[in-house]
Amino acid sequence: MSIHRNGLSADEWDERNFPRPERCDFDEVVDRAVSRRGFLGGALAFGSAAAAMGAGLLKGTTALAAGGRFAFTPIPIATDFAVHVPEGYGWQVLVRWGDPLFPDAAGYDVRDGGPVAGSDRVFGENTDGMELFVIGGRQIVAVNHEYANLEVNLPDAQEGRPASAEDVRKLQNLQGVSIFEIAEDTTGWRVVRDSPYNRRITHNTPMAISGPAAGHALMRTEADPTGMRVLGTLNNCGSGKTPWGTFLTCEENFNGYFGATGELPASHAEGFKRYGIGKDGWGYDYHKWDARFDVTRNPNEPHRHGWVVEIDPADPNSVPVKRTALGRFKHENAACTIAPDGRVVVYMGDDERGEFLYRYVSNGIYVPGGDTGTLLDDGTLYAARFEDDGTGRWLALTPETTGMSAAEIAIFTRIAASKVGATTMDRPEWVAVNPVSVEAYCCLTNNKNRGVKPNAGGDPTPVGGPNPREVNHYGQIVRWRPDGEDHAAEGFAWDLYVMAGNPAVHAGTPYAGSPNVTAGNMFNSPDGMVIDSAGLIWIQTDGEDSNEGDFAGQGNNQMLAGDPVTGEIARFLTGPRGCEVTGLMWSADRRTMFVGIQHPGGDWPDGAGRRPRSAIIAIRRDDRAVIG
Repeated sequence: MSIHRNGLSADEWDERNFPRPERCDFDEVVDRAVSRRGFLGGALAFGSAAAAMGAGLLKGTTALAAGGRFAFTPIPIATDFAVHVPEGYGWQVLVRWGDPLFPDAAGYDVRDGGPVAGSDRVFGENTDGMELFVIGGRQIVAVNHEYANLEVNLPDAQEGRPASAEDVRKLQNLQGVSIFEIAEDTTGWRVVRDSPYNRRITHNTPMAISGPAAGHALMRTEADPTGMRVLGTLNNCGSGKTPWGTFLTCEENFNGYFGATGELPASHAEGFKRYGIGKDGWGYDYHKWDARFDVTRNPNEPHRHGWVVEIDPADPNSVPVKRTALGRFKHENAACTIAPDGRVVVYMGDDERGEFLYRYVSNGIYVPGGDTGTLLDDGTLYAARFEDDGTGRWLALTPETTGMSAAEIAIFTRIAASKVGATTMDRPEWVAVNPVSVEAYCCLTNNKNRGVKPNAGGDPTPVGGPNPREVNHYGQIVRWRPDGEDHAAEGFAWDLYVMAGNPAVHAGTPYAGSPNVTAGNMFNSPDGMVIDSAGLIWIQTDGEDSNEGDFAGQGNNQMLAGDPVTGEIARFLTGPRGCEVTGLMWSADRRTMFVGIQHPGGDWPDGAGRRPRSAIIAIRRDDRAVIG
């Protein structure tokens, strides 16, 4: 999740327009205090090498690297407008907003980024989740473009607000997904502009709707009376990769694109409130120029967004599919794995304060080379319940458990999860499945409302379990191990791999973080997360980079490496001030690591006083050895 307008995050915008009650009930406050005293001394130690190590073993990240599995010397924080990596490593820009992806694309214009015509043939804005596919010996990248920087993308428009349908079309073109081939030569990596695999997917690309919500009355519009076809994918955040080689792009803060030229429809009030559909949106003003986004005229259109979309990068003519069985919410990413019996398991987080962690389990089994068309359509969706004793279970969201139809569960997944009593979480962002151990992790990035306000559905947010701190500005990473080493099992055991914090400011308190957080490696707001083939966890942050107050000494957003066996964590990269570090993949030979830099500040990466441009960078070791 990122800053969108007037310094407001998506959550802050939602709260301004859909205010929560100021306090929880008195009984919840009492329960919260009891839970806090009992939790911090015990549950952190449950099965956690990180907590069990003790602070004495974590005196500095350089010492950790010398004896650990990290093939680099950790770097210090930075506060400038540059990218920094360890000694022995170098980086280059692979592609940035406005760079042409096709031979006939005009490319970037230093004044305004480029014209509307052709804006769907360049690399889009604000890179996020990405995956690399090897297809016919070629290396193909699929990458999300989460949102647009209005003042940067429309410099001639007053306060960046679109003044015409043409302005709106440009914004719509700069978002979505880019798919393109890359190749390496003696000068480094480049985009292959004449590749037959290159493709742009935007807010207006035709898509199919599949699964339990397809064709339902709540999915039908005047333009699509069947409820089976939709235009565009919105606010594409994290990503996923299926075992059969397709790209999963995840729609997150889709609500901000909608508004109303008249009254909000009373018939949709409950769903609109829970999902943050308001009258004005975030300032994109699509609804003023594109009737599809005007909920006065098209109240069902928001139901057609907030999904996981499957795209086949091997076929540039294929139609993307919105897989409604995976639920509708603010999807961060989609982490896929295979259960021992061959069923497909997909873990997903809903990135809003006090929302839930989800799992999908297919009914069918995955057979390499077999038909995969319905594996993400026919299955059961679950929400997680965490107990304070370090156990948990997945609660099935079915008509029997929720009193809702299968289509209603898909469309109003948040409401279904509330009905079964799932655990409200501190903004579940990226989920990662360990490829060398049967366990999974989720970044809980932060939650200033923990123990203070309920979520948007009125569910309490007590302190306890995997959310152990009231008014949590720093975040944590929860880990779970499924019963019987089976990701499809109902039960699991959980612990916390790390609690981010600031030991320099909050020594001796829970806000110092867990014992594996020190003055040499501290950070806040873990967001992106990928586990490499060796089992190391790469943690990317999207948090407060003021370097002041509670965040003094934490510098710019960064990427760190973590060892899940020892709990060690070391800083590998720092991004330009103002940026989020997000998205990570490797070349086929694993000698290059690709990292996304979203909404950088200053004039990075072009310099010379030019506009900042989000970009993907390629990082290699000077000796060209394998990374990760």
